[in-house]
Amino acid sequence: MFASLTTKLAMRKVGLSSDAFDFSSKSSKPSKPSDGSLPGLDDLEESNSGWPAWMSTKKLPLTAQAWLSPVPPPVPVAECPKPGDLAPLDRDRQLTFGGGKPVIVLFLRCVGCAFAQKSFLALRDLAIKNQGRLTCIAVSHSSREATWKWVDILGGAWNVEVVIDEDRAVYAAWGLGLSNFWYMFNPTTQMQGWKEKGWLGIKVANSLQRTGSFKQDATANSTTSATTTGVGGAPEASEGPSTVMGNKWQQAGLFAVDGRGTVIWAAKALRADDLMDLNAAAVSLGF
Repeated sequence: MFASLTTKLAMRKVGLSSDAFDFSSKSSKPSKPSDGSLPGLDDLEESNSGWPAWMSTKKLPLTAQAWLSPVPPPVPVAECPKPGDLAPLDRDRQLTFGGGKPVIVLFLRCVGCAFAQKSFLALRDLAIKNQGRLTCIAVSHSSREATWKWVDILGGAWNVEVVIDEDRAVYAAWGLGLSNFWYMFNPTTQMQGWKEKGWLGIKVANSLQRTGSFKQDATANSTTSATTTGVGGAPEASEGPSTVMGNKWQQAGLFAVDGRGTVIWAAKALRADDLMDLNAAAVSLGF
């Protein structure tokens, strides 16, 4: 099924290994234990869709899980702020404004994405150029481990503040939800995707798997970041596909906020390859 060269190249381009969906060696029927006992619950486990346990999301590579529909954010997705609106307050107050210094906030699509890489590097250059005068923030919904591994590969954050928002509550507060099929698979995005050389998804995932920076949660049937915490700092498992590498369907966004906490410039990515206009955002703040 995935034997052709073109298909293998396409899968690698989006961060999947050529055998990611190779189930030929699997059996839909649980094997009988050698001691003659009945199969355990894990062997008989089926997902909500009726697929057998060996096809559950936790069996897929991290890069493949990033393509599956994630659980909803813990808060409703709000309206995207417009110029003149006060900057939204997220649930945990991870982003605060009004301290007198203008701020540019970039919401990343996901780590390993060549388009996110371009946006992040441009933001870093802007932050270095305007050190002390402008605060630049990059928000990631990938895990802390994956985000910082990606940032390290890119040479560090330098003057960019990095905010980790795995449950996407901050994204939701700023009106950034999940995209549709056209957002990803429109002709322009596909053409640009083939031209890009900066896809780091497999490299980041392999590093996490090699160092054991994440864990499989068998009870939740998902992969969760080892540092994800719930109320009181206790480990918290999430249902559904892994959030370690983020999610390919998450929308990106770019906002400029003045020193009083008012949104001056706002853009939601129209396509996965839409880098938005960072220069226009900076100019709106007088830079």
